[in-house]
Amino acid sequence: MVLSEKEKETAQEQTEPSAPVVFEIVRREGERELRRPGHSLWFSGVAAGLAIGFSVFAQALLREALPDTDWTIIIEKFGYCVGFILIINARLQLFTENTITAVVPVILKPNRRTFLRTAQLWAVVLSANVLGAALFAVFASYGAVSDDALYQAMLEISRHAVGFAPVELIARGTMAGFLIAMLVWIMASMESDKTLMIILITYLVALGDFAHVIAGSVEAVLLVISGDVAPWDAFSRFFMPTLLGNVIGGSLIFTMLVYAQIHREIKHGESQ
Repeated sequence: MVLSEKEKETAQEQTEPSAPVVFEIVRREGERELRRPGHSLWFSGVAAGLAIGFSVFAQALLREALPDTDWTIIIEKFGYCVGFILIINARLQLFTENTITAVVPVILKPNRRTFLRTAQLWAVVLSANVLGAALFAVFASYGAVSDDALYQAMLEISRHAVGFAPVELIARGTMAGFLIAMLVWIMASMESDKTLMIILITYLVALGDFAHVIAGSVEAVLLVISGDVAPWDAFSRFFMPTLLGNVIGGSLIFTMLVYAQIHREIKHGESQ
């Protein structure tokens, strides 16, 4: 079959990007984030932590609006997607996205400099996210949510999310980390509106009761303020196991599997 040059260009444009191309897109995004000033990352991370609070708030709104039936939770979980839609479309810094974007440069150049740069980015974004999440919980607890029934619904949702054993939270956090890293990977190959993909992946996280360290931080701080959970228990029995699971799922499993499938193609390309 003989194609004209114009037809070849059209076919090239309509071909889905290959895995190495997507990997390169993620790498460039990671390098861009690693070059950003620390204060930019910090304020973006705080904003993301505040925005993720609306995932808890939206779920509570749906719980209050819907009848108390067996299927209510299926609709209620859609509220969890709200915070992620806000964060990703606003290009804010979310720690679990960086479990893949900031790790790819380390995989390609595993030296002291890249390790330190990634560790610094993780520390800044994670602490900023947690601060933003805690601020949302404080605002909600001290006046921002004036409807007591709505606030109680937020507490009920939080008790369920934080109530798993630490070992189980590691497993649930691993699943969430894997799915969020996959979302980042999928969006790197998309040019059109990404909102539907964000909804599909984050709804699955919510429906599966998978644990997300930043969204869960809102819930944990809500319970600390209400007196349901002691601060140390929130940190040691929820935050740390969930954080570990998210890193395992996003960095150690998904990112390494992605690299394993394309590293020979990358090396072959470099040798040409």
